[in-house]
Amino acid sequence: KMENLTNQPPKPDNHLVWAILTTVFCCLPLGIVSIVKSTKVNELYAQGNYAEAQQASQEAKKWAMWSAIVAGGLFLLYILLLI
Repeated sequence: KMENLTNQPPKPDNHLVWAILTTVFCCLPLGIVSIVKSTKVNELYAQGNYAEAQQASQEAKKWAMWSAIVAGGLFLLYILLLI
């Protein structure tokens, strides 16, 4: 078992902080998807599913990014409508 620990790839970032911030300040539905994906990263990594953990990390980042982009677009649209 000790040999297995040395062969583990580094744990991918779960992007949980970014997921929470985009949920609170940006787009709630997309942020929630990001939180769900980010919470799976640690669980999958602990189970030895390293590829799946990496994929969940990338998906958490993607959904948080889209949440921020949607919020930015809506804010820009709001500003344009005020002018």
